[in-house]
Amino acid sequence: WKVVPRNHLVPPYSLFTRPLEKSQVDDRHYSVIRLENGLTAMLVHDPCTENAAASLNVAVGHLSDPDDMPGLAHFCEHLLFMARTLTRGTKQFPKENEYSEYLSKNDGGSNAYTSSSNTNYHFRVSPSVLPGALERFSGFFHSPLFAPSCTTRELNAVDSEHKKNHQADPWRIFQLNKTLSKAGHPWIKFGTGNRATLTAAGREAKARGKLSANTLVNGNGAVKSANISKEPSPITSRTPSPTPSSSSANSESDADGGSIGRETRRRLIEWWSKEYCASRMELCVIGREPLEELTAMVSKLFSPIPNCSQGPSPIIDEHPFGPNEMGTLVSVQTIKSFHAVEISFPLAWQPPLWKYKPGYFLSHFLGHEGHGSLFAYLKGKGWITSLSAATQALGRGFAMFKTTMYLTKNGFDNYRSVVLATFKYLALLRASEFPRWFQSEIATIAKTQFQFSEKRAAEGYAVTIAERMSWPVPTEKLLTAPVLLSEWESDEGERQVREALENLQVDSGRVVLMAKKEEHERIFGGEKHWESEKWYGTGYTVERWDDQFLDEARSPNDIPDLHLPGRNEFIPTNLDVEKHDVLEPLQRPHLIRQSDISKVWYKKDDQFWLPRAAVIIDIRSPVASNKPRATVLTKLCVDLVNDSLTEYAYDAELAGLAYHVTAHSLGMTLSLKGYNDKLPELAKYVVRALKNLVPTQDRLNVMKEKLKRDWDNFFMNQSYLLSDYYGRHMLGHQTWTVQEQLEELPGVQLEEVAAHNRQLLGKINIQTLVLGNMYRDQAIALSESVEDILDPSPLVEGEVPSERALILPEAGSNYMWITPVPNPNEANSALTYYIHLGQLNDPRHRVVGTLLARIMSEPAFNVLRTKEQLGYIVSCSRWLLLGDSQFGIRIVVQSERGTGYLEERIEAFLDTMDTKLEEMKDHEFDDFKKGMRQRWREPAKNLGEEASKYWHHIDSGFLDFLRRFENADLIEKVEKREVVALFRERVHPKALKRAKLSIHVQSQKPRPPRISAKAVEAFEVLVREAGIPVDLAAIKDEFDQESPVAADFLKRWSDVLTEDTVSINVAKGLLERLPALMEQYPVRDENVYSRSADVTRVDDMGAFKASLDVSPPPRPLVDWGDLPAAKL
Repeated sequence: WKVVPRNHLVPPYSLFTRPLEKSQVDDRHYSVIRLENGLTAMLVHDPCTENAAASLNVAVGHLSDPDDMPGLAHFCEHLLFMARTLTRGTKQFPKENEYSEYLSKNDGGSNAYTSSSNTNYHFRVSPSVLPGALERFSGFFHSPLFAPSCTTRELNAVDSEHKKNHQADPWRIFQLNKTLSKAGHPWIKFGTGNRATLTAAGREAKARGKLSANTLVNGNGAVKSANISKEPSPITSRTPSPTPSSSSANSESDADGGSIGRETRRRLIEWWSKEYCASRMELCVIGREPLEELTAMVSKLFSPIPNCSQGPSPIIDEHPFGPNEMGTLVSVQTIKSFHAVEISFPLAWQPPLWKYKPGYFLSHFLGHEGHGSLFAYLKGKGWITSLSAATQALGRGFAMFKTTMYLTKNGFDNYRSVVLATFKYLALLRASEFPRWFQSEIATIAKTQFQFSEKRAAEGYAVTIAERMSWPVPTEKLLTAPVLLSEWESDEGERQVREALENLQVDSGRVVLMAKKEEHERIFGGEKHWESEKWYGTGYTVERWDDQFLDEARSPNDIPDLHLPGRNEFIPTNLDVEKHDVLEPLQRPHLIRQSDISKVWYKKDDQFWLPRAAVIIDIRSPVASNKPRATVLTKLCVDLVNDSLTEYAYDAELAGLAYHVTAHSLGMTLSLKGYNDKLPELAKYVVRALKNLVPTQDRLNVMKEKLKRDWDNFFMNQSYLLSDYYGRHMLGHQTWTVQEQLEELPGVQLEEVAAHNRQLLGKINIQTLVLGNMYRDQAIALSESVEDILDPSPLVEGEVPSERALILPEAGSNYMWITPVPNPNEANSALTYYIHLGQLNDPRHRVVGTLLARIMSEPAFNVLRTKEQLGYIVSCSRWLLLGDSQFGIRIVVQSERGTGYLEERIEAFLDTMDTKLEEMKDHEFDDFKKGMRQRWREPAKNLGEEASKYWHHIDSGFLDFLRRFENADLIEKVEKREVVALFRERVHPKALKRAKLSIHVQSQKPRPPRISAKAVEAFEVLVREAGIPVDLAAIKDEFDQESPVAADFLKRWSDVLTEDTVSINVAKGLLERLPALMEQYPVRDENVYSRSADVTRVDDMGAFKASLDVSPPPRPLVDWGDLPAAKL
C-alpha cells in the first residue's frame, strides 16, 4: 500500500500498488484504495460500459438488530434511501426524491437489500452523469437527514413488504429455520420486521410514561446526533401527494408517527451512528472516467463518512445448530401444493477456505445428476423431480450445507427412504478415495469459465465486487479468489473436504419435510400436534429420528446403484478464437440459408472474441396449441424430452455448455449457449431426442403430476402476478387459461403423447439463429442436420402460426374485469391498469409512446407507493402485447386496499400527470431523451444479450434488426408537445381515444372491522362533550391508519377511560355508542369503483375476447436481400 497525500480538494488515501489478478479477456482496469476513514473502494475503468454504476456494501445486517427492534437494519435501508441529503459543502439536495428523479431522467435506477450480515445500496446511471449521481449517493452515508416526515411512510413500506411475503413459502420456511435455532443465537432474529416490531419499543416507552410530545423535533428541526446534519431542512421536509385522497396524511405530526414514530427514529439514528462505520464499508464504482478521476471523485465524496471507531466487521463463530436442533425431523405446512425435503448440516464459513473450497467440492458430488448419482438413483425410483446441493452462507462466521429435493407424491410417501439414500451417498463419499483429478477437473472448469467469462451489466458486477471485497483474501486476488479453486498440491485440500464431510451425518443434520397439512397427516395416519411459528404463523412439528432410522443412516452405503462420477467428456479442448481487426461490428445477422422448411440467420462473432456460441432453433407447428389439449400435450412432450436428457447433458452443463428445450404457443424452441467446441454434437443429440421420443408410463405420470402441481400453484401466486397474467390473456389471440389446460391434463394418455409428438414434428417451419465463434459452413451444416434428423414436411404459406394480439377499440373504451384472489388467506388485492397506445410498428408513435412510459414511471412510483402508501408493489411501464405489434402503458398496484379505490387513485394520478408533463422544463425533457437515446444505442455486453436482441426481431417476424438505431435517431427530433398530445389523446382519463382495460383481482380474506375517520371524529366529539381530560391527538397518533381496527380502538379507549379519568357509567356509555357510530358512519367498500357508470363491466371473458379485433399477421418490415449469397 502506498500513501497518497492530499492534493488540493482530494483528501489523502492509500493506494494498493500491485496489479489485481483478472481474466485474460477482461479489458477493464482496476484500482483499490483505502480512505483515511477506513472505507475500501475498488475503482473500475471501463471505457465501453453502457452504464456507470456503484455499489456500497455495509458490513451490518439484520443480525445486528437490537433485540427489542426486529427489522431495524431493514428499516434503516428504507429510510436512508428516502432521506434527502445535505452534502458537506455548498451544493444542497434538499428536495425529496431528488436522487430517484436524477437517476430516472438519466436512464438509471437504484435498489438496496438487507441481508443477515450486510446491507447493500447500488445504482446505475448514464456514464456522463456519474459524478452527480455519486455526489447524491455518498450523502446518504455521511449526512442523511432521516427525514422525520418519511418515518410513517417507510414503517408502512416495511410492513407492506412483510405482508407481501406472508403467504410465500420460501419466506415462511426460511424464517422457521431461523426460529428453530438454539436459544440466544442471533440467527433466530426476524430480519424483515414489520410496523409492530419496529414501534414496540416506542409503544412500551410511551406506556411507561417515558416519552414526551417533543422527544425529537420534527419537520424543520435539527436531529441531535454527531453524524446527522445539524442544519435545519431548507424546505419543508414532506411534499404532500399531488393527488390527495381521504387517506393522505399531509400533516407533519401524522408523517413523523407522533411520539412513538419519533422514538423509533431516535433509536434508528442511535443505531445508525454506531453501526454505519466507514471502516466497515466497501465500495465499487464503475465508470468511463480514468482511474485517476474515479479515485479523486471517491476520495472527495466518501471521505466525509465518519469512522465510528468500530473494530473489524463482527464475526459470529457459533453455529445456530445446537444439540437440540441436530438429529431432528421438522414437518412444515406449506401454502402451495408441493412435496420437498431439505437436509441441512452445519458447515464452516467458506470464505477463509477460498483456496480449495471444500463446500464446493462436496456440492459437486451431492448435486451431480449423471449416472451413478444420488439424483439418478432417486429419479429412477420415481421419487424426485429435482435435486440441488450447495453451501449457504448464513452469516459472517457460519454456514450451512444444504441438499434440497422436490419429491413426487410417491417420493413423499417414501421420504424416509429418500433421506436414507442421501446419507448412504454421504457414506459412499466418506469411504471413497478422492483421486486428485477430481479437484483438478473442478478447478479446470472454474478456470476456463473465469478466463472466458462474458461481460456482465455494470450494476450487477459492482454489487458482486462490493459484496466480495470483505472476504479474507489477499487484495490482489479480490476478483479471482471467490471463483477459482486451486488443485490439491498437498494434503490440505483433501483434509478440508474430509473435515467438512465428517459433519454431514444424521446426528448433526436437520431434515425439513415440506407439504400441505393434509399430506403430512395422511402419511402420519392422523392429526399431528402442530405448533405455529411466531412471525408467519407457519404450522410445524419437530421430532427426533427413531433408533432404527439412525442405525440405518449411520451404516455404510449398501445401494449398488450409487457410485462417483467419471471424467467429464464435455470439457472443451478447442478454445481457439480467430480474432481479426474489425472497423465496426456488424449490426445484424444475415440470412445464409433458406429452404422450404427453414431459414438460418447467422453472424460470426466480431466483438467479444470468446470461444463461445449461441444457437436458437425454433420449431413452429400449427397443431402446437390450436386447442387447450394440444397445448398440454406439447408441454408434456417437451418435459419428457428434457427429463430423458438429464443424465447425458448434465456434464455438458457443468463444463459450460447448456441447452434448454421449451414449449410455447407456436411450438417449441431449442436454445444452446456455451463453448462452441462440442455445441453442434449436443444440438444434434437433443434434436434426435425430440424426434425419437418414446415416453414411458412411469415418467409420464411423474411429468403430469409435476405439471398439475405447477398449475395448481399458479393460482397461489401473489395477486399482482395474477392480475398481470389475466390482462395478457384477455388481450391475446388464441390463448388458453391455466384452468382450461388443467381440465385437460388428467385425461392425457401415453399413446396420445407419442402420437402428438409425431404430428407436431411432422409438418413444421424452422427458424435458426447462430451467433458467436462458429463459421458459416458450420451453421449451415447444423441446420441441414436438424432437417435431416427431423425429416418433416414443409408448411405452406399461411400455415405458419404467429402470435397476435387483441386490440381494444379506440372510441373511448373503458373495460373492467373482476375476479377473486384464489388464495383465501392472501390479504393483498391487485389492479393491472392497461391503456392501449397503438401500433408498435409506427416508428414515431413507438418512440413517443416509449418516452411517455419512461417519463411516467418514476412519478407513478413516487405518488402511488411512496406518498400514498398504496402498497409495496407499484410499477408503471410500457407493455408489449402478444406478437410485438401493439403496445400500451400498464400500471400495476398490489395493496391491502380495495381495487375500486386503487383504480380511483391511479386515475387521480393520471389527472395530475397532465400538469407535470405540461410544466416539465425543456432541460428535464432533454435529459429523458438523452437517457433513452443512450439506451437504444448501447451495444450488447455479451453474446447472450446480442442473441436476445436479434432473436426478438426474428421471432416476431418483423426482421427490423436496426429498430433501436432508428429509435435513437428519431427521438432526437421528438418534441415535448408530441408527448403531451399523446397523453391527452390516449392516456388521460378523459381522453377521447382512450382504450383501457383494468383487471381487478380482489382479496377474499376478511379484513377486521374498522372505524371510519368520521366515526372517530364523532366519538372524539362525545369525549370532549363529556369533559374528559385526555390528549385526543396523542391517542390518535397511536393508530397507523385513519380508519383504525375497531378492536384496537375499543381496547385503547377502554384503557384510557378508567376510574382515574371518568366514572364507570360514563365510560360504559361512551363505549356502548361505538357500534351505532360505526353504523352511522360506515367504512366504504373500497372494492367498489365510485364511477362505475363510466365503465363497461366484462362478465363473459370469452365473449369479450371474441368482440375485439385481431392484430394483422406479421410481415417483414425490411427486405435485406441477403440471398442467394449473404455479404459476409
